[in-house]
Amino acid sequence: MSNALTGVSTIPDMLARSAQRYAQVTAIEEAGNKLSYADLYRASQTAARALMALGVQRGDRVAIWAPNIHEWIVAALGIHCAGAVLVPINTRLKGGEAADILRRSGARVLFCVGDFLDIRYPHMLDGHAIPQLEHRVILRGARAGETRWEDFLAQADGTSEAQWRARAGAITGDMPSDVLFTSGTTGQPKGGITAHAQNLRAFAQWSDIVGLREGDRYLIVNPFFHAFGYKAGWLAALMRGATILPHLVFDAEAVLRRIEVDRVSFLPGSPTLYLSLLAHPLVGRFDLSSLRVAVTGAASVAPELIRRMQQQLGFQTVLTAYGLTECCGLATVCHPGDDVETIATTCGRALPGTELRCIDEAGNDVAAGAVGEVLIRGYNVMQGYLDDEGATRDAIDSEGWLHTGDVGSIDERGNLRITGRLKDMYIVGGFNCYPAEVENLITEHPAIAQVAVVGMPDERQGEVGRAYVVLREGMRLGAGELIDWCRERMANYKVPRVVDVVDALPLNASGKVMKNMLRDLSGKVQP
Repeated sequence: MSNALTGVSTIPDMLARSAQRYAQVTAIEEAGNKLSYADLYRASQTAARALMALGVQRGDRVAIWAPNIHEWIVAALGIHCAGAVLVPINTRLKGGEAADILRRSGARVLFCVGDFLDIRYPHMLDGHAIPQLEHRVILRGARAGETRWEDFLAQADGTSEAQWRARAGAITGDMPSDVLFTSGTTGQPKGGITAHAQNLRAFAQWSDIVGLREGDRYLIVNPFFHAFGYKAGWLAALMRGATILPHLVFDAEAVLRRIEVDRVSFLPGSPTLYLSLLAHPLVGRFDLSSLRVAVTGAASVAPELIRRMQQQLGFQTVLTAYGLTECCGLATVCHPGDDVETIATTCGRALPGTELRCIDEAGNDVAAGAVGEVLIRGYNVMQGYLDDEGATRDAIDSEGWLHTGDVGSIDERGNLRITGRLKDMYIVGGFNCYPAEVENLITEHPAIAQVAVVGMPDERQGEVGRAYVVLREGMRLGAGELIDWCRERMANYKVPRVVDVVDALPLNASGKVMKNMLRDLSGKVQP
């Protein structure tokens, strides 16, 4: 852990240390509003005391369903400082999907935005039973009868500072700090539990390697509900004394303008983000000279993209990394000084204190450069899945190795290359998409008899979903109709971009769909 965090094992202690060290430095700057590190610490204390006044106990889960706004960070830090456990919810989820996460997490409190992208978020939960959810707080845009953020904070008077300090002082590094939900191949959301100390250690190391430093102006386009925007985002920034610049919705021209106006120096994102910036016709008109560091990640990044990011966008450092929810969101990272080929074609080396292996179907290590399932062991591996001991045993073996389900190879220098996924998962613009989950949703349509979803190449998003459907006898359904139906019921990135109505799905002798045949077809035949 970096010297600034020596002896610090909890997020509240980290925040206190940063507030002392960077007191008057701007911690968050959004739409002309500024919060110093000292301000942020006080605001987080207030949020923690208000949660305690609502009856939130240590270890209780508290959810946030909102886009990248400064209240998100204050609420999250309040949750941490109250000894509760943060449950971020994807803003792209529909009401039923979000309600399912709330029920599974057992969240007692929900912080929610009012309106975002012409959607009324509180209304999406109407009609969904969430019996354990006791309080809903609207961060922005509350309507009559709803609890405003300001009204929530006013309840802090019900908890003394001494009571809060006693609560915060009892938090230890091995206590859960968050539960991030992912979707398994069964389509059932699973919540990966990680603790304060392991998250701080991982992203202190990440910050050291990528060069995040005091004074950096960090534009966070990656959503806060994702580890990339939360842990590698504002949490890492707060450890280093950087200034957080939240960004609501990605738009290439808006981001280019913010780089110029806000003098952005640190800009991680998916390859899609940088490709969109480079493709914008006005990119050459903006002053991008402040840019210094970019961190990205994908199974494969074209070396030419790395070069263009350096030459046309002006990044001094471009690095790639790899991780998943089950290991704090981080496992490997490239290092400054790595050549373009290494940065583009690998995800770098394992974090200090962690190990990597690639194994064959028999569980034996494969040779350097040979392909196998990627396994991770170390301090960053999750404590387990929430309320799912069976899934935890399936994921983490008796020797502590996390079986990622990803297929890759490790070269002689220890660099990991991801080549595929055992579990059919594909990545749409940086979001993991699991076919089984999408298939389960599609089969709810009354005209669908069978469905199989695979990823197909897409120039802008990297991959998108393609659904092969078999209709029930006598039923008629157009591809466009099904896509529209899906848009009403699932997050946009999950919606298949192409639907093929077929007479039958290819099956093997045991009756399982041969998705390799469908993937081969989808990779060769463009819509």
